[in-house]
Amino acid sequence: MGRSTTVPLAQTGSGAGGLTPILMIALLFGVMYFMMIRPQQKRRREAEQMQSALSPGDEVVTIGGLYGTVTDVADETVLLEVAPGVQTRYARPAIARVVTRAEQPEAETITEEAEPVKE
Repeated sequence: MGRSTTVPLAQTGSGAGGLTPILMIALLFGVMYFMMIRPQQKRRREAEQMQSALSPGDEVVTIGGLYGTVTDVADETVLLEVAPGVQTRYARPAIARVVTRAEQPEAETITEEAEPVKE
């Protein structure tokens, strides 16, 4: 009687067959990182810079849509004047964007006038 030899199915495939799903998952994570995570980190960094640069006189909009003018800045809070004589205190992260920056006084340059030459 002759014996038939059967080869297991796992040995007939190539070695790259098991590598393809891992590469697809890695590619998916790479795409997600560059399309979602990285831009979100950039927006968060820009928002933190904007909030740390707030100064009195800046016109801002809060995350609730309230427009106001910054009158005082503390460590964690910002005092906004929303109407003449009406001031409200907000946390710095509640400021969504700056509408206009306060006019910074330009540094005066001192120019020395040349003394007249005596002849």
